[in-house]
Amino acid sequence: MIRAALVAVLLTAGAAGAQEAPEGLAEAPGATLRGLDKIAGAATDLPLSVGQSLDYGSLSVRLTDCRYPADDPASNAYAFLEITDTAIGREVFRGWMIAQNPALSALDHQRYDVWVLRCKID
Repeated sequence: MIRAALVAVLLTAGAAGAQEAPEGLAEAPGATLRGLDKIAGAATDLPLSVGQSLDYGSLSVRLTDCRYPADDPASNAYAFLEITDTAIGREVFRGWMIAQNPALSALDHQRYDVWVLRCKID
């Protein structure tokens, strides 16, 4: 029940720049994402700092925020991502991704999958 409420707060909140993390969550300086090229069958870890963008295939992935439970940093990660497909010049994902529930808010792209593994704590 508490987890569902926490997910609802995170998903309805805007990008975190001007907001404080909800009680019980700490902000991290970065995150590790994983990208999968479904055609090549190759997975790649994508380390990002908050505010940083990187190119992964035709995608430009930007990490706006990463939050984690302050009392158990290894348990979950919540990352706010902005993903643009540069081949078509359009944003294809903008929102919170949750490490333990990647299907709850997932990138829908014909070639690439991107999901959150963990926040970078230090």
